[in-house]
Amino acid sequence: MVKQNIHLPICEDYLVDPTVHGPCNGILCFDIEFKIGLWNPSTRQFKILPESSIERPPSADSTSFGCLGFGYDSLIDDYKVIRFVRNSFEYEFDGMSYYSHTIAQVDLYSLNCNSWKELPHLGADAWYTFTFHNYINGFYYWAAVGAPGYVILSFDMVNERFSILPLPEFEGNLAQNHWEFLDFKGSLGAIVYPAKGTLKSIHVWVMSGSWTKQYSFESVPEVEMPLGFWENGKVFLESSDHELVLFDPSTRELQNLGIDAYPNKIQIIVYVETLVPLNGRSELEELIMRRSPSWRPVDKINRNR
Repeated sequence: MVKQNIHLPICEDYLVDPTVHGPCNGILCFDIEFKIGLWNPSTRQFKILPESSIERPPSADSTSFGCLGFGYDSLIDDYKVIRFVRNSFEYEFDGMSYYSHTIAQVDLYSLNCNSWKELPHLGADAWYTFTFHNYINGFYYWAAVGAPGYVILSFDMVNERFSILPLPEFEGNLAQNHWEFLDFKGSLGAIVYPAKGTLKSIHVWVMSGSWTKQYSFESVPEVEMPLGFWENGKVFLESSDHELVLFDPSTRELQNLGIDAYPNKIQIIVYVETLVPLNGRSELEELIMRRSPSWRPVDKINRNR
C-alpha cells in the first residue's frame, strides 16, 4: 500500500473541501465552488476548466453552482462535465429581503471542444441533488428531489439526455439513511445504511431493469457508515473513530487500514492508470506536490529539536 499526501493549489483559497468525481478512465475531476479541474495522476497533467460564457438571466441577482457530474462519451471519445446552475432572485416581503433559488440552467463542458454549452433541463424549477452520486458505464447518477419526490436523476453522456429512475424500496427516507451509489459489475448499485440507531444492517441493491436486493449483512459494531466494495465481497467502512477499515462479511473481521480523516470525509475510489491526455499543464507548473505522510518541512523539524 502506497500512501501520499497531495497538495492541490486549486483548493487552498477555500474554506470548503473539494468534491472528487470519478475516476473515469484514469481521470479525476475536482469541483470546488466556482473552479473545476481535471487531473490524470498517471501522466501528471492537470487542467483548470475555462469559465463558462453562457448567459445567465439578466434578472438574476446572483448565480451559484449545484452538483456536478463527470463522465465519458464513448461515441466520440470525449470527456464531459455537467453542472447544475442555481440562479437567485431577490424579492421583498413585509420590508424584508429574501432570495428564491431555481435550477433553471444546465451547463455541459466538452474536453474535445474545451468549451461549455447550455443543455435543456427537466423543466422542474426546484431540482435538488444530494451529495451521493456516481458515474457508471456511460451514465451519471444523482439522488435528487423534485416534482416527483425522491428519485434518481440519470444523465446519458452520449445522448446528453436526462431520465428519472425510482429509488429502491427501503425503510425511512433519504435523510434517515447513509447512501453510496456504486458500480456493481457494470450496473447501478446502491449501498444503504441507517444514519441513526443501534441496528444498522447494511443493504446492497442492484438495478437491472428494476431494483433487487443483492444481499444484506447485520450490524457491524463501532462503524459509522459504509463506503464501497473491495475484492472477494469485502466492504470499506468508516469507523466511529473516523478511520478507514475493511470488513469481511463472511468472517465478520475488521481490518484497520491506518487512514483517518475528518468525520464523513473519507471517500473510496477505484483507480486504474491510463495515458489519456488532457492538453493541460504539468503538476510542476500547477505547483501540485506529492509527499509521504511522514514528510515535514526542514525548518519545522529544526524548530522542534
